[in-house]
Amino acid sequence: MSAFGPPAGRDSWTPVVPMTPASDTRRVMPASTPARLDVAEAAVVSLAAEQRRLERLGLEWPLARAAREIRYWRFVRALCAIAAEAA
Repeated sequence: MSAFGPPAGRDSWTPVVPMTPASDTRRVMPASTPARLDVAEAAVVSLAAEQRRLERLGLEWPLARAAREIRYWRFVRALCAIAAEAA
């Protein structure tokens, strides 16, 4: 075992817990384009609030995780906006 944890493929699975309920990537996206955009927007808003909270607390690693999740959900939101404009 290395200092960074177990080798990949052997007992290395850890459950992914969403930072906010709105940013849970395990949820099924709605079928309609406007509803998908609403879900993505809600995730970005909830993560931005969580990021502000983590900044106040000075929690560096959770703050980095929040930034990564915000990047992901902003990308999803942009894709949903493009799909909404095309519809």
